[in-house]
Amino acid sequence: MVPVSRLVLGHLTLESACPLEKVHLRLDDCGLTEVRCRDISSALQANPSLTELSLRTNELGDAGVHLVLQGLQSPTCKIQKLSLQNCCLTEAGCGVLPSVLRSVHSLRELHLSDNPLGDVGLQLLCEGLLHPQCHLEKLQLEYCNLTAASCGPLAAVLRAKQDFKELTVSNNDMGEAGVRVLCQGLAESACQLETLKLENCGLTPANCKDLCGIVASKASLRELDLGSNKLGDVGIAELCPGLLSPSSQLKTLWLWECDITAGGCRDLCRVLRAKENLKELSLAGNALGDEGAQLLCESLLEPRCQLESLWVKSCSLTAACCHHFSTMLTQNRHLLELQMSSNKLGDSGVQELCQGLGQPGSTLRVLWLGDCDVSNSGCSSLASLLLANRSLRELDLSNNALGDPGLLELLQSLEQPGCALEQLVLYDIYWTQELEDRLQALEESKPGLRLIS
Repeated sequence: MVPVSRLVLGHLTLESACPLEKVHLRLDDCGLTEVRCRDISSALQANPSLTELSLRTNELGDAGVHLVLQGLQSPTCKIQKLSLQNCCLTEAGCGVLPSVLRSVHSLRELHLSDNPLGDVGLQLLCEGLLHPQCHLEKLQLEYCNLTAASCGPLAAVLRAKQDFKELTVSNNDMGEAGVRVLCQGLAESACQLETLKLENCGLTPANCKDLCGIVASKASLRELDLGSNKLGDVGIAELCPGLLSPSSQLKTLWLWECDITAGGCRDLCRVLRAKENLKELSLAGNALGDEGAQLLCESLLEPRCQLESLWVKSCSLTAACCHHFSTMLTQNRHLLELQMSSNKLGDSGVQELCQGLGQPGSTLRVLWLGDCDVSNSGCSSLASLLLANRSLRELDLSNNALGDPGLLELLQSLEQPGCALEQLVLYDIYWTQELEDRLQALEESKPGLRLIS
């Protein structure tokens, strides 16, 4: 990707930013307006090797987007991926989309998020998507002011297009009825959908029965994002039979802020114990409590569980659960990332975690402990961990009450040749100039180490 982000292009001609040997061009947040869109259109026609173009966060407006899309329709244009996210495109500017989607046979991925297309604009978009000459595979439509009325046209696309791979409609108020229509379209199609993102779409527990059927019947589905929907334990209980189906090959499941408690966690643990294919699970923002954490840790000890990433940020955890995590981390060989930020673990909880992570069997690579009530006292165990653990590569300690004494202990471990850490994140932590000088010297002496603050 040729990056030209975050600058005003001025008198730069787009052809000069788009050399023939390059195939990707990013012009995100460059202050572009309708005036420069004619140049972009010309560049698209002049450069047949350009396959990816990103114009995110530019005030192009309907007229500007129209000019860009005219360039796409040139016989010489071979664009495959186009991002027009947050470009001030409205439903009034969507009239040209059907002809573009019919004529640009190379286009496979289209990002239109953060544009107020509305249901009318979406209807026009779907007319183009339904054309036999349209071969689009990935479509992103977050924050597009869509309602349940858009779900019928989208369902028709899913029924008709077997090669459709990814649909993102998060942060649109589709509601229970709209999502049901969408699921019906997917259930009745031969489309090999791999990714479905429905975060903050107004889903209810009743929708989980529809999704259960989708997960069970679509062996192609690899990622399902349902965060910020009020599914509750009842919804999770409805969803899990689909996840447990032998045909389900889901790898990534996002359930952040879904009103799940330890009861719903119990159902999810059945999935963890049975499905080797599940690799990423986010339960962030759910009040699982220490009881839910214990259930998760026990499941992560089962041989068939091969989860690699677990997010339990803001899950009402305390130091009492850290013994279970410590035991699990000593024995589990698959978990690579653990996000535990914004839980009241305290120094005693972190000490328990470090005991497990310091054992020879630990393979964790990324650990998030931001905003976990860690003080300078907790840095002793963390400093020892940095020398004992050879697998840990990233550690986040942001938003903890650390100062020079604790940071100095960490620094002394980081200075040792045997410390394998590659990234330490310290947002909203403050230290003296003397320590700042030592940290800068450390970064200069260890090019492989990044200190982010």
